Amino acid sequence: MTDQSPAYHYQVIARALEAIDAGGPGLTLDGLAAQMRMSPAHFQRVFSQWVGVSPKRYQQYLTLGHARRLLAERHTTLAAAHEAGLSGSGRLHDLFLTWEAMSPGDYARGGAGLVIRWGWFESPFGPALVMATDRGICGIGFADEVGAEAALEDLVSRWPKAEYVEDPVALRPLVDAAFDGKASELHLIGAPFQIKVWEALLAIPTGHVTTYADIAGAIGHPTAHRAVGTAVGRNPISFLIPCHRALRRDGGLGGYHWGLSRKRAMLAWEAARTNL
Repeated sequence: MTDQSPAYHYQVIARALEAIDAGGPGLTLDGLAAQMRMSPAHFQRVFSQWVGVSPKRYQQYLTLGHARRLLAERHTTLAAAHEAGLSGSGRLHDLFLTWEAMSPGDYARGGAGLVIRWGWFESPFGPALVMATDRGICGIGFADEVGAEAALEDLVSRWPKAEYVEDPVALRPLVDAAFDGKASELHLIGAPFQIKVWEALLAIPTGHVTTYADIAGAIGHPTAHRAVGTAVGRNPISFLIPCHRALRRDGGLGGYHWGLSRKRAMLAWEAARTNL
């Protein structure tokens, strides 16, 4: 693995996150670099290649305070987003995404009759498991915190009667487009309530966040906060359906299926690219 690969960069970032958690945001560049067993100059270069900002600036994006600032300054009200036509097919958030949903009856059959191709790929957030039908990407999971075997079992369990074929070569164009912010096609496979929640998530622009309560209101179930949280947690297409942009009303991160460090890394990575 070369110093230029996204996976290498993320491994450095992941270790830095652990160091920041242990030592606090007051860690100096020299101190962080020493814990990474790298020179300060090399450490800063790797950081800049991965996220485009200095380690000090990036640390600011990783704090709880940043999540609260996002909520105060970049809080998207999804009702307005839906009124603006940001649901359904077309240009959603910063990606060109077209999507279609499996019918409730097909979903109830546990994916029977579907052929789902899968493979492992490098991503800006560590090893990514990507799955797709002939209609588009239907699953993305991350292995760093749960392990590769558990991540695979997790996604397979969503559609237990589907036929699974390991075929990373066929998926490569979809994966490259997805992580490069280019045209992507998604196949949403879930229960009707879940799909409503995931559609609401697709209306959250990069660099913005919303709350579980706002999502509940946007889909017409204003008191269903807990059910919305469950549906957000069951989002099978992590990152592309941006469940990491959903926060608690108080600005807390809430949960994240693939680990809170991954959620913080995604929010910080996006914040740096939108120059907050």
